[in-house]
Amino acid sequence: QFSQKPGYGNHKREMPVGPLSLAHNSAVDGSGSEIIQLRKINGSSAETPSYQHLHRELLLSHKRGLLLEEKPELKRVLEQRRLELHREEEMAQRRPSDLETELRKRQQKLQEYEQEEIRQRENQNKIPEFVRVRENLRRTQTFDQS
Repeated sequence: QFSQKPGYGNHKREMPVGPLSLAHNSAVDGSGSEIIQLRKINGSSAETPSYQHLHRELLLSHKRGLLLEEKPELKRVLEQRRLELHREEEMAQRRPSDLETELRKRQQKLQEYEQEEIRQRENQNKIPEFVRVRENLRRTQTFDQS
């Protein structure tokens, strides 16, 4: 058969797989199958390499600010305010469109009409009631005569 050199024989070869590693025993039992023993690697954490990679990626994305849900509430509110101010500044810097100017003109006219109506109501409220009733009576009499 084969001659074996000292130190090269029935040694265990370890392959790390997650928190446990497979220790292969090269000794073959009578049935011809290898014996595989599971054991923990000494000095390793319980995290798998893929978990470590995901955790590292999560930390980096959190530092960059890519995860809005993970930010503290104060930071989110301050960032939203800053973005709103930035949008408002951009809106103020650009020229209003024709539609916007027309809408503003109409809105101003409506406000002026409303203010005028309010003034008329206030003036009517200042007039004593008997004078208002008398004016209404005059109107009805003129309509009846015509």
